[in-house]
Amino acid sequence: MSTPVLTAVAWPYANGPRHIGHVSGFGVPSDVFSRYQRMAGNQVLMVSGTDEHGTPIQVQAEKEGLTPQQAADKYTRQITEDLRGLGLSYDLFTRTSTGNHAEVTQQIFLALHRNGYVIPKTTTGAISPSTGRTLPDRYIEGTCPICGYDGARGDQCDNCGNQLDAAELRNPRSRINGEKPEFVETEHLFLDLPAFTESLGSWLSTKTDWRPNVLNFTKNLVDDMRPRPITRDLDWGVRIPLDGWREQPLKRFYVWFDAVIGYFSASVEWARRSGDPDAWRQWWNNPDARSHYFMGKDNITFHAQLWPTFLLGHNGEGDRGGEIGPYGRLNLPDEIVSSEFLTMSGSKFSTSRGTVIYVHDFLREFGPDTLRYFISVAGPETQDTDFTWDEFVRRTNFELANEWGNLVNRSISMAHKNNGGVPTPHTPTQADEDLKAQARAAFDTVGGHLGRSRFRQAAQEAMRVVSAANKYLSDQQPWKLKDDPDRRDTVLHTALQVVSDANTLLTPFLPHAAQKVHEALGGTGLWAAQPELREVADLDVPDRVNPILTGDYAAEQARWKSVPVEAGRPLAKPKPLFPKLDAELAETGPEWAPIRSES
Repeated sequence: MSTPVLTAVAWPYANGPRHIGHVSGFGVPSDVFSRYQRMAGNQVLMVSGTDEHGTPIQVQAEKEGLTPQQAADKYTRQITEDLRGLGLSYDLFTRTSTGNHAEVTQQIFLALHRNGYVIPKTTTGAISPSTGRTLPDRYIEGTCPICGYDGARGDQCDNCGNQLDAAELRNPRSRINGEKPEFVETEHLFLDLPAFTESLGSWLSTKTDWRPNVLNFTKNLVDDMRPRPITRDLDWGVRIPLDGWREQPLKRFYVWFDAVIGYFSASVEWARRSGDPDAWRQWWNNPDARSHYFMGKDNITFHAQLWPTFLLGHNGEGDRGGEIGPYGRLNLPDEIVSSEFLTMSGSKFSTSRGTVIYVHDFLREFGPDTLRYFISVAGPETQDTDFTWDEFVRRTNFELANEWGNLVNRSISMAHKNNGGVPTPHTPTQADEDLKAQARAAFDTVGGHLGRSRFRQAAQEAMRVVSAANKYLSDQQPWKLKDDPDRRDTVLHTALQVVSDANTLLTPFLPHAAQKVHEALGGTGLWAAQPELREVADLDVPDRVNPILTGDYAAEQARWKSVPVEAGRPLAKPKPLFPKLDAELAETGPEWAPIRSES
């Protein structure tokens, strides 16, 4: 039975190109998951976009002599192209500066406000003495008053996880220019988080199967909830639709508030573009639908605490109750798939410190599937993982080129040379049957891991089939069976069947290579659909054109099952699937790499 599956992917911030640390958290895992779910026959809606509001965009725009919209346009196009190149199969990758997103954000806010979950408060705001501009809490650093960590932000301490106020920091300083901020009184609207203590706590208590890093982090979320600001003093963002607020030119929604609403607004935009404006409802109003959210660990708070409170408040299900909002009862997250950090030389990827490998550089040099595979099998799924060129070269050469690529090449080459196509099998031996049975059984094993977002285990199980097939060929030695063509053909048919099955198992991880293997096996048509980058008119803002990622994935031919290879199908001589990388690369990295691996 087909299940509607929402894949909600964290929104990359549009103030610069993305690096491989970013896509290891939100990008590759979400696409591997979505491709598997489609192959398994489920109805997938994979949505995201660029997060474009807030002060960081303004700061970057000023550096480049651009308006915030121009800066967002520039980097949104870069990011969209990189994600297309990586093969991330979004049904819609959009942006938060659309008219649709503004409207949906305002409607969610009004539902929260009507139900009494938004309160005004006079608070202390930080001002830059040199510019007079408001400094967002995230742009202020200092010493945490709770744990003493000297790198806490003005909204949260990443060391102890506690919510903070910038005025509480000891020795506060601006991350923009290092100056000490001035604090002035200003009125803002706050989400009344304490009014969700019981309802949020009850919901979180049911999430016993989440990843340990998410469960451990969320344990303390409900214990000390305080009202959290959802508006800021700035002129770049979604306007506040309340009398007395909409007229103020320097009042906008806080960027974190409107960004998480993007999962829903993107679904609405996708439906509007599909020709059925209510199509989003089967993923958001249907109690049988499943929703999975993908992100890095620094975003757990927004998805395990804050976004669920928005949904509870809209649904009238917070501690104070209320009326259901204009979109009907919206589904809360079923799973939050949070990855740890991909590091380099033990440090987080950082553009400012030069510890960065940009996605576009990596794709230009190595293509998409080597990176997708590395992230899947050796990435930061459950703990911080250090990227090294040595490990990348080893995985590429020994697992992709020697194991998988060699299996494909020699199986098809021998069949092409001896038969010109897929040979007809004859009487099988126990070894033949055992190998085919192992490959068939892997569909349940690998699929079970992918359905629970255990990508490393899934990739390892798929590669175990590849290793078994390579051993089988070495044991059976079909190249020595010239005097026994029936046995030779049976061995080669068995090998090609397992190549076909292994290709299906590896398709979510290696979609570009999977298309090539499908064609090398004599297949025609589409096997693993790729996203398309389109320039489209904004649905609500005249004369605005937006880049989006989308695709027709319903036409994807790959299905999560073993399909018998057809005897007699013509085969051509195959080309190498994964060229081996120069061993020197393992020690030095490419010339453009900022940090070399240590010997």
